Amino acid sequence: MGWRRIWFGASTTALTCLFALAAGVAAGPAQAGEPDPPAPVFTFEGHRGGIFCVAFSPDGSLLASAGRDQTVKVWEVATGKEVRTLKGHTNQVLRVTFSPDGKRLASGAADNVVKVWEVATGADVLTLKGHTHWVNGLSFRPDGRRIATAGADQTVRLWDAETGTCLSTLKGHVGEVWGVAFSPDGRHVASAGKDRTVRVWDAATGQEVRTLKGHTSDVYTVAYNAEGNRLASASKDGTLKVWDADSGQPQSTLKAHSGEAYTTAFSPDGRQLASSGADQTVRVWDTAAAREVLSIKAHKSQAFAVASSPDGKYIASGGEDRTVKLWRVTTATARAGTKAVATEP
Repeated sequence: MGWRRIWFGASTTALTCLFALAAGVAAGPAQAGEPDPPAPVFTFEGHRGGIFCVAFSPDGSLLASAGRDQTVKVWEVATGKEVRTLKGHTNQVLRVTFSPDGKRLASGAADNVVKVWEVATGADVLTLKGHTHWVNGLSFRPDGRRIATAGADQTVRLWDAETGTCLSTLKGHVGEVWGVAFSPDGRHVASAGKDRTVRVWDAATGQEVRTLKGHTSDVYTVAYNAEGNRLASASKDGTLKVWDADSGQPQSTLKAHSGEAYTTAFSPDGRQLASSGADQTVRVWDTAAAREVLSIKAHKSQAFAVASSPDGKYIASGGEDRTVKLWRVTTATARAGTKAVATEP
């Protein structure tokens, strides 16, 4: 079983990436008098395998990471210290995300289950069983009452976040489902699949609303912008696509990475799109101009995941090199053309 099947489903709320950093930073080498490219101020080491997902808590004080070593680790952002290691999965952990209130943490793994943990204590409070293959993706509904999951068993499942009851199973993808995301209003669920499609579902009825076609290989992740009127997808074909969420029509295609594009997420204002890929980089794109504004060689091997803190001050990335890296980035202004500067926390 190759590494290509090992991380997926990392798209959605945890991947709101690089937005302070993306405020108009030009790609390419710095010119005389310009700041150097951002450098990590913390490198978290402790996982014994690749990192497939990173996620900030809603208040930005904690960072969670999920890895091949079957664990979830929780780190303190201000100090870089490991708070705890959550053990309970029996295979590699592919996805992790905080609940909207920050009190719980959900993880999906190659042991076919989802676990819900209490953040304050690390207690394993729920185990969601129903998928018959790997759980590749996770997303909490914005009100925290539902969890959507994406499975290698070709299904999307919706769960009661309090009881762990599976409420519905959505079928339509032909092949593994890699990623899933609730819309900001909670009315729809978008999913990304091996069948090269993004599918949009009615969260209340479980009916498929539309199928978005255009990618030429597996679609790994999907993300909504904050307004819910656009979708972005990242694919094995190396591209990002931006879609009109209401009509399903493509708006732009970005040749994002020299290899596979793993994750993507909109900035809070929707003006930028971040991505990570097999070429070891994290990149940021201007969605209006459809151009790259920043490229960082983030890891020594595949860059599987990126996440931004809620206040935009920190950026985290995770890679196959077993590290989570944290940057603190400040900008003088949010207007295009501003240079980002990495500083100590």
